[in-house]
Amino acid sequence: MKIYSSAFITLIILIFIACNKHQNAPKEQARKQIEMSTTFGKMVIELYDETPLHRDNFVNLVKHGAYDSLLFHRVIKEFMIQGGDPDSKSAKETDTLGEGDAPYVVKAEFNKNLFHKKGALAAAREDHPERESSGMQFYIVQGKVFNDSLLDKVESYINKNNAVDYFKRQFKRKSLTNAIDLAMLNRKFDDYKLLRDSILDLAKKEKDFKNHVIPEVQREVYKTIGGTPHLDQNYTVFGEVISGFEVLDSIANIKTNDLDRPMQDVRILSLNLID
Repeated sequence: MKIYSSAFITLIILIFIACNKHQNAPKEQARKQIEMSTTFGKMVIELYDETPLHRDNFVNLVKHGAYDSLLFHRVIKEFMIQGGDPDSKSAKETDTLGEGDAPYVVKAEFNKNLFHKKGALAAAREDHPERESSGMQFYIVQGKVFNDSLLDKVESYINKNNAVDYFKRQFKRKSLTNAIDLAMLNRKFDDYKLLRDSILDLAKKEKDFKNHVIPEVQREVYKTIGGTPHLDQNYTVFGEVISGFEVLDSIANIKTNDLDRPMQDVRILSLNLID
């Protein structure tokens, strides 16, 4: 009989425990994937677990066939393609679309690591300071490629938007935020620019105002595959296209009318959860 040292026995026990823990450890669950069939082909979309409210809402709508036969009713080349208006299912060529929706909103789920790169799936929304998402309407980013100079301007744009919403949420500087809205409404763009610069300067003096900086990793993505960075931290990104980018580009490049509706119907035939 061989005699083993206590150190050797201890090592064997530790290896056994480690292996047992590994075998019994719960497996990491794969992200949910959706196959979107359109009249232009198929895309596969992966949903983010970091945005569970949007993920679960989208999956529930898919399971109930809510998107089947709806149109991509708003398309802007080098920007995005938008769908999810339930009124588009039986819309006539002359109908104005974009007002239909589910009778609820979804709480915003911003995540600094989820951004508007090409292929990003995000929720549309109305213009309000809490930035809750539409219950049904969504868009998929096509975007364009940026350089550092343009990204610096985008960064400033994002922070000005954040400053306006910051004061709207707290009912501070109401006269200034109202003046900004009025300047835009009256197309007084010089006044609009000056007012937005002023409100950002004021916001930076507030202790709890968070100045947004585009991370270097995201900058590299925007400088290579592209996207729409000016929407970051303003609309919830909750998934991304992982295959079928050629379909995205084909839809984004289609001819549209003055209201950005495609001249020929681009229909979502079906959305199905991939098991």
